[in-house]
Amino acid sequence: MARCYANPDPQIQPAMRLISSITNARNAVVTTTFDHDYVSGTIVRFYIPDDVGMTQLDKKTGTITVTGTDTFTVDIDTSKFDSFSIPGVPEWYQNVCACVVPIGESSNQLTAATRDVT
Repeated sequence: MARCYANPDPQIQPAMRLISSITNARNAVVTTTFDHDYVSGTIVRFYIPDDVGMTQLDKKTGTITVTGTDTFTVDIDTSKFDSFSIPGVPEWYQNVCACVVPIGESSNQLTAATRDVT
C-alpha cells in the first residue's frame, strides 16, 4: 500500500503538505492532513497523482488565502475538473500522495519565512 508522509514540524518553513481534499469550485478549497502554517499570499504548486483524480490541477500554481489552520482557498477554478478522491484502501502500486508545495509569495516583503525553526 502507498505510504504518504509529511513532517508536521519541519526545519524549513513553509513546507510541503499532504492534501486530504479539494473542492470543485471557482476558488478551490484545499484541506491538508494537518495544520499547514501557511499565510495568505503564498504561491503554491500542486502535485496530483492519477489515482486521486483532479489531475488537471497537477503542476498548476496559484495564490492562496488562508481560511483555517488546515484549509485555504486557491485562485484556480476547479469547477470543471474531475473530482478529487483518495482511494479508501489503495493497492500497493497506487500513487495516492497528493501534495501542495509553497514556491513563493505574492507580496513585496517576506511574511511566510519569518519563523526560525533551526
